[in-house]
Amino acid sequence: MRTHYSFFHWMPLAFAMMVVFTAVSCKDDDDFDDKDIITKNKIAYITDADKLAMIRSMKDLDGNGRLYEIHYTADYKLDQVLKANITETNALFQYIAYLLYDSIPTKSQKVAFGAGCSAFAVPDAESIDFLMGRNYDYRHFDKTGTNYVPTAAILVHTAPANGKKSITMVDGLNMGFQQGFYTDGNTDLSLMMGLPYAALDGINEDGFAIGVLALNEKQTCQETGKSRISTTVAIRMLLDRASTVKEAVKMLKGYDMDMRGNGRSNYHFFMADATGDYAIVEYTIPDGDTIPSVMEVLTGNDTLRCVTNFYVSPTMAGTTDGWGSEHGKARYETMRNTLLAKNYTLDDDEAMDLLKAVSQPPTAELTSQTQWSSLYNLTEKTLELAILREYGEKYEFKVK
Repeated sequence: MRTHYSFFHWMPLAFAMMVVFTAVSCKDDDDFDDKDIITKNKIAYITDADKLAMIRSMKDLDGNGRLYEIHYTADYKLDQVLKANITETNALFQYIAYLLYDSIPTKSQKVAFGAGCSAFAVPDAESIDFLMGRNYDYRHFDKTGTNYVPTAAILVHTAPANGKKSITMVDGLNMGFQQGFYTDGNTDLSLMMGLPYAALDGINEDGFAIGVLALNEKQTCQETGKSRISTTVAIRMLLDRASTVKEAVKMLKGYDMDMRGNGRSNYHFFMADATGDYAIVEYTIPDGDTIPSVMEVLTGNDTLRCVTNFYVSPTMAGTTDGWGSEHGKARYETMRNTLLAKNYTLDDDEAMDLLKAVSQPPTAELTSQTQWSSLYNLTEKTLELAILREYGEKYEFKVK
C-alpha cells in the first residue's frame, strides 16, 4: 500500500483566484512503477534547500503526467492562516505567499476552482468497515471556452507536527498545473508550496473524511463576529484537527464561513468518519434575506447518505439549487436507488461500481467530467483511487 499524507496549501502572491471552489487491477507499493523523475522546471521563488528537495521529490504515478504524488514536509503554518482572518481569495493567497515563499512574486497568477461531484457513505457489506465514496467532477476549458484542457491530479501526503496525518486530492489545473506540468520545462513549480490549501477531498489518520460539492447559489457569508474561514482553509483545518464528524461540525460552528471569492459557486460539505457517522453541512438563506448564512447539519437519516449538487435542506426548496432542482438529480437518484436496493450497505467493489455509475464522461452535452473517483475506507484509513474513469487501473494509498 502506498501511504499518503495530504495537506492543501495555496500561496501565490496576487492570485486572482476563482475557487469554484469495476473490474480492477489494483496497484500497491510493490507494483508502482514510479521511479524518481527529474525535473528541470524552475522554482523561481523558493530557495530553501528542504523546500526545494520536497518539490523535486514528486512522483509521476501513471507515467503520463496525469497523476502525481508528493509528500509535503514543510510547515504550512495553518495557525497563522487561521489567525489572519482573511478569506477573500486574492488577499488570502497573497498572505499565504508571504508565509511560504522565500521571495515574493512580482507577477500575479490566476487560480480557478470548480466542483460538481457526487458523494455517499455506507457500511461495508462484507466487514465492520465504513466507506465514503466521492467523485470529483469538473471540466477545464481554455480561454475560448470550447477546448478541453487536461488536468493533473495530485495526491498530497501531510504529517503536520501538531496535527493529524492525512492524504488529500488536488486538481492541478486549479493551480495552473496541466497534465505533464512537472517536467514540461516551462511551468514554475513554486506554487506547489500551496498544495495543502487546495484539497478538495481527503481522509486523516483517525478516519475522518470530507469532500466539497458545488451549489448554484449566492455565496455564503456569515457575519456573527467570529473569526472568518473560507472553504478550502476549512477543509485543511478539519483534516488536521477533527477525528469525527461531530468534532468537525463543532469546529465549523466556531467560525463565520465566508465563501465569497471562492469561485463561481456556493458549496456544501459531505463528511463521514470511522464511527459510521456522516453529515451534509449546508449554509442556507434565512427568511427575508438573500445571502446564505445559516449553518445546517443534516444527518441521521438514510436519505442523507448521498449528495450531489442541490441543497438537501428543506429550507432551500424553491431556490435555484434547492430541493427539486435538476442539478445533479439524475446522479442523486442513481445513488439513492442503489443504496436503497442494497439496504444501505455496499462492499468495496459495489461502492466503486456506484461511483462509476454516477461518473460523467467528457461528452459535448456535459459541462463537467469525472477527474477522479475516491473510495475511502474510514476504518482502515485507506484510499482506492481511479482517475479519468479508468476503473480497471486503480491506485491504493493508506494514511500511516
